[in-house]
Amino acid sequence: MFEFKYTLDGVEKVGQFKRTDKYNIDFYEGKVDTSSVRWINDCEFILTKLNPQSNSEKEAIHMKILSTSGDSYTFEYKLAVKKPNRPLRVEKGIATKID
Repeated sequence: MFEFKYTLDGVEKVGQFKRTDKYNIDFYEGKVDTSSVRWINDCEFILTKLNPQSNSEKEAIHMKILSTSGDSYTFEYKLAVKKPNRPLRVEKGIATKID
């Protein structure tokens, strides 16, 4: 299980996730959400929500592990497919192993 911090509407929050070869299970704000994982290589994969609740949740996310250090790793993520006429937004985060 890993933990990561994220900001939503200006408020810092903490989420957790567990990943297998095929699935990523997120735990945040009392919810559980599952995505399929398609590995591109040892450091990159595509997440696709199994039960999207909105059109934006249907969009796949490209995750890339940038570096590892002890029990944590730094990653970046963005939409897997760039939308025309919109800048590509890339976000970074740190995931820390908690068990």
